[in-house]
Amino acid sequence: MTTLKSKLQEDLNRAIKERDELRSSTLRLTLTAITKEEVAGKAKRDLSDDEVQKVITKEAKKRREAAEAFAQGGRAQQAEREKAEGEVLAAYLPKQLSDEELQQIVAQAVEEARAAGAEGPRAMGQVMKIVNPKVAGQAEGGRVAAVVKQLLAGG
Repeated sequence: MTTLKSKLQEDLNRAIKERDELRSSTLRLTLTAITKEEVAGKAKRDLSDDEVQKVITKEAKKRREAAEAFAQGGRAQQAEREKAEGEVLAAYLPKQLSDEELQQIVAQAVEEARAAGAEGPRAMGQVMKIVNPKVAGQAEGGRVAAVVKQLLAGG
């Protein structure tokens, strides 16, 4: 068992003992998603910490999207629950980049792409190839793409 997965399991056991319903149900669902990922495909395998982190990121994104959908649908109580579950999962993810940090990384990538001869909106793919490895796990793809479009259009 990976260290991140075992930490999730330990935290789940602690949450159950403390009767923390929100935390225990969130961790239970996340561990289920990890197990589902492990048995997907032809053979069962153990996920690496990076793969476990990707599953947690996916689960956190689901919570954010559900919270937005519930809020738009006028179901504030469910939206709050989803937000709270997202916060529980955020504790297991790397710190997200601030808007300023993301802008700097994208600006450098745009310069690199321009130096390689890529210009205008068509350079988006090249810039994304440069940026994605640098921000992996620290910024959502949609956020990155929006900043790249903005800088390519503006400059």
